Amino acid sequence: MENEQINKIKFVSEDSFYIEELKKGNIKAFEFVFNKYYKDLVYFCRVFFNNQEDCEDLVQDIFVRLWENREHFEIRGSLKSYLMTAVKNNSLEELKHENVIRNYQDYAIAHNNSFDYDVDNYILYSELNQQLQKELDKLPKEMREVFEMHRFKNKKYHEIANELNVSVRTIENRISKVLEVLRKKMEGFYDFILCFFI
Repeated sequence: MENEQINKIKFVSEDSFYIEELKKGNIKAFEFVFNKYYKDLVYFCRVFFNNQEDCEDLVQDIFVRLWENREHFEIRGSLKSYLMTAVKNNSLEELKHENVIRNYQDYAIAHNNSFDYDVDNYILYSELNQQLQKELDKLPKEMREVFEMHRFKNKKYHEIANELNVSVRTIENRISKVLEVLRKKMEGFYDFILCFFI
């Protein structure tokens, strides 16, 4: 617990520096923040949207507004918590009139959680996502490519097979092998990864 508190203090201190630099209009500070958090925020956004491009667009819009309003925004706590809260709020606003919200609420109730999840927990989840991405990067290209086309670009098996000029059975086998690798490498977190990242 003590180590966790020390890490939080460290992150907040680092964030304070970049927040002040952002307010001064330091484009290098903005680029650093963007490069540091963009991928995590996009993956976090996938909790709400299945479409990768929708997630990328939403996160990019948040960074645009962050830059445009840099002189006026106030952040208490970590910058990552602030950005993830922005992603959550903007995502829910987008989904307000869609059935997806009902499904998401059902999921929360089924797992005895509040719909208004603690954003700090998602910071932990995003770290798991970084580990997941590292494991994917270690895979042979043909396996990683098929997996990402299916899971992140929402392409069906037959679509991938046609695009790569291989059989559907080949696609099924490759994805099955990837999942088996992740099950072994991410033991203890595999069920969570299936729900939120895959």
